[in-house]
Formats: sequence, structure tokens, C-alpha cells
Amino acid sequence: MKDLLGLSEPSAAEIEEILALGLAIKKKLKEGGAVSPVLKGKSVVTLFYENSTRTRCSFELAAKKLGADVINIAASSSSVQKGESLVDTGKTLDAMRHSFVIIRHPMGGAPKLLASTVRAHVVNAGDGMNEHPTQALLDMLTMKEHLGKLAGLRVAILGDIRHSRVAKSNLYGLGKSGAEVRMFAPGTLMPAGLKEMGAKICSSREEAVEGADVVMGLRIQLERQKAGNFPSLGEYARFYGINEEVMKRAKPGALIMHPGPVNRGVELTCGLIDGETSRIEDQVLSGVAVRMAVLRLLAKEGTV
Repeated sequence: MKDLLGLSEPSAAEIEEILALGLAIKKKLKEGGAVSPVLKGKSVVTLFYENSTRTRCSFELAAKKLGADVINIAASSSSVQKGESLVDTGKTLDAMRHSFVIIRHPMGGAPKLLASTVRAHVVNAGDGMNEHPTQALLDMLTMKEHLGKLAGLRVAILGDIRHSRVAKSNLYGLGKSGAEVRMFAPGTLMPAGLKEMGAKICSSREEAVEGADVVMGLRIQLERQKAGNFPSLGEYARFYGINEEVMKRAKPGALIMHPGPVNRGVELTCGLIDGETSRIEDQVLSGVAVRMAVLRLLAKEGTV
């Protein structure tokens, strides 16, 4: 593959290859071991049309650990403000012979358009309500590391599924890896078509969490809630949020996960966020490792 634009395209074997390398890299990072700077002499551009902390910092750190030079471009301070199109921005970056372009864009399909116009490897860091492949990969890596497998797992995903590119990428990736994905959200936040994509649509949070190995909360995206999809955050937390009582239905020791940032007391209670089975902090390190794996494999430098 030249690019990583989503998890709808890679095969189960390709996803497993990324996860296997990511696990090996994460082990080295935890042990404080050196990682070979196989991307030395290459340059990585992060081109973000939306705000980001975790994803952007994670990609930058991943690239630097592999020895690459990193250039950060924010749309708010670039020629985009002068009316430059995405295609023209891509051509400009390509003329500089950059090796990778990491793009986050509010419009679905923007990374695919960019990839079709540049020679550089393009990695989708989130496009609209479409996909966020490396977030799903880091989620899957975290599950596999702590549970030893993905096949046969029951993964419950609850929250703002309608606006979530994370949910869609997890559905693709986990489905190809043999996991059962259950989803629940208020009717106003549940898009059509997920059942046909392989999700089990649940009628209550209790049904979604029943017997789950992993329970993942999704952020209520307040910046996308202008339509008023629920009365208030307090009512959302009361009727749809994940709390200790709901978690009693999950398997003992079920992992608590969240792509972040978390609205504390809304998607998850503080007790669950900071509890013993929470892997929210660990997901951050998984992100660095899996993004290092993606960059290495795209550059055909797959050995640790």
C-alpha cells in the first residue's frame, strides 16, 4: 500500500502486520530501548485543518523517534487562508519532495483526493465523519496487548456514533479481526447502515455492555451538536453514560477505553476513567507505537 486512508481497504492480514509491529515497538518503548532511525533523511508533514492534541503530537513523536524531519502546518496559518485548494497545497508539498503527508480534514474523502495527487505517502489522521484509521489501530493494539487476542472479543462502543470516525474505523478493523462490535447511542446519534457493516445495534446501554470484554465510550462532540441531539449533558450522562452500575454487566475486569478527550462525568464517570481497568492513558502510548509501525511499513522498513 502507498497510503493508509482507512481500515475499509486493508486486509485482515495487513491489519495484523501493523499490530504485530506496533506491539513490538511498544514493548521497546516501555523498556526504554532504542528504536532504529530508519526514516532518517525523510520528511513528514502534518497538515491539519482541524484542531488536535493527541493525534498530532503522537504522529510528530512517532516520526521523530524514527529519525524523520517533521514540519507542522496548521490550515489557520497557511496559504489555505488565502484561498489555496487542497490539491494545490498537495502539489506544493510534493514539489518539496516530502516523504509523508499526515492529513486531518473536516471533509470526508479529503485524504483520498490528496493521495491521488501526490507522490508522498498519505496517512489519514481523521476526515470528517468518515474514518480515523490509526485511532482504531491503536485501540485494537491496546486490546490485543491486554487481552491477548481480538478474535472472539465482545467490544461495546457507546456515545456519539453518528459523528464518530473512530467508531467506523473500529467497526471495520475489529470486524476483520473477528471481534463482535456492539453499538448503542441515542436515536439522534445513531446513523443508518451500521448493521449492514457488521455492527450489532443494541436497544440499551445495558444490552451493549452485557458480557463485554471492552467498553469504549465516545466523546460527545459538542462542536458538532448545534442541532440539539439531546436535551442536556446531565440527561445524557444519566440515561446514556457509562457508570459503575452499568459496568457490572460486563465481564469481570473488562477494559475501559476512550479515544479522548473525555468529557468527565458525561460519557464515563470519573471512577471508571481513573479506575484499575481503564486503559485510556495506555491508549496514548499505543498511538505512538502504532503510528511508528504505519510509517515504517509504508516506507517498507518493517523490521524492529
